[in-house]
Amino acid sequence: MAGAAVHAAAAVDDAAAGAALQAALAAPAGRRARAAAGAAPARRTRRISGQQAFVLHQYPYSESSLIVDLFTRDHGRLTALAKGAKKPTSNFRALLLPLQLLRLDCSWVEQEQGMIATIRSVERAGGPAVPRGEPLLAGLYLNELLARLLVRGDAHPAVFDAYQMTLHVLASAPGQALEVLLRAFELVLLQQLGMLPDLSVQTQDQQPLGERKRYALIPEMGLHEVWDGRRSLSGQQWQAIAQALAGPQALAACMRALGDAAADLKPQLRAALAHYLGAELHTQRLMRGLRTL
Repeated sequence: MAGAAVHAAAAVDDAAAGAALQAALAAPAGRRARAAAGAAPARRTRRISGQQAFVLHQYPYSESSLIVDLFTRDHGRLTALAKGAKKPTSNFRALLLPLQLLRLDCSWVEQEQGMIATIRSVERAGGPAVPRGEPLLAGLYLNELLARLLVRGDAHPAVFDAYQMTLHVLASAPGQALEVLLRAFELVLLQQLGMLPDLSVQTQDQQPLGERKRYALIPEMGLHEVWDGRRSLSGQQWQAIAQALAGPQALAACMRALGDAAADLKPQLRAALAHYLGAELHTQRLMRGLRTL
């Protein structure tokens, strides 16, 4: 199962990122042409050291190098070139893998064609072992969510911390209720990215929620009162979730607030995510028939 999961994760379509980076890497010829014409391009080199990061995805760039999609704590999502990473002698080979906390040094050049990041060094930064079995699939699902929803260069330290804690629970406490954990992370992610309405009031009229009334999270409508028996939560449950999201330890607080509401929340969050994703995730298709995430 683990091998199939890794293969599925490798199939995530990031062609646009690769094309952008390849175009940027091909820029020197263009720069030389502009230099010959007397136009000097604007360039700025930046460096970061000791940055905490996770690998979301990687794919070949050349015979010896990789393009790596990174989620860093302070700089958000970065696409970077790992030169020589495919060589047998490279220490990048065993380190640039998903679901393990890394510490890396890199530099990048900001120019007209975009940003070129290059990994200079990388090392393990501790943390639990990579999860196995169903928790591994759950971790790869999180990676695909982040790769599809995060905008490159936008820092989201709260999402990074929630992701790191989620992976820790997946690896160190595999018996933990998986559905509650995933729903809590999805809530934190959507809220931090501004994709979740205020869950303490009705979206349409901003009126307070009735504790015993039922409300559903509906794409493009927000939180809406329902009477037709569809999957929904009580006003009291939504208020507890809203309070949890507003606190400093949002992931753990959301897990406590969800209680037995995770099953009813699942299709609502699936619809909300699908609205922004536009297509089903590869990991969701992989899990169909085994257990839907």
